[in-house]
Amino acid sequence: MRERVVDAAVRLTGEVGWSQVTMARLAEVVGVSRQTVYNEVGTKPGLAEAMILRELDRFLGVVTEAFDAHPDDLVAAIRTSAEHVLEHAQGNDLLHAVVSATHGADTELLPLLTTHAESLLVAAKAVIAERIVPYDVPIAGEHLDAAIDMVVRVVLSHVMQPSAPPAQTAESIAWIAARVLG
Repeated sequence: MRERVVDAAVRLTGEVGWSQVTMARLAEVVGVSRQTVYNEVGTKPGLAEAMILRELDRFLGVVTEAFDAHPDDLVAAIRTSAEHVLEHAQGNDLLHAVVSATHGADTELLPLLTTHAESLLVAAKAVIAERIVPYDVPIAGEHLDAAIDMVVRVVLSHVMQPSAPPAQTAESIAWIAARVLG
């Protein structure tokens, strides 16, 4: 039920904007009572967080697949994961709805991806830190943490505000990562 509610919330957000998503409207779309929606996701901010975290899981799945495809080449894994994340971001209706919101309550979702994005950053950095272990990386400790942080933040920056096609941006990110990671 929770997935159905979150799916419907993502669709509604893309169609009518977050400010127009109400628990009553969501209940109607899903075909359940408003109380059922509240039981599944709690409050509207809880629903927003559930939507964002589900999308984060999807993005991190793309990263995991890219690292699996390049078990012996860290820079290629970074390039591929960055490119696939950026491609996934281009076609992501929820992300588009959040980033393009410019007025009223629609900006309510934006802090989940920007100023209050600590959980997103922590999760993304944890996945990269875990995936980087098998590679022969000549740096360790806080320097490796800083390099991972840099890669994650640069990719997220381009997710939020692309400046070039995904392949070109991914190539630039891989070039930087190669210099930093040796």
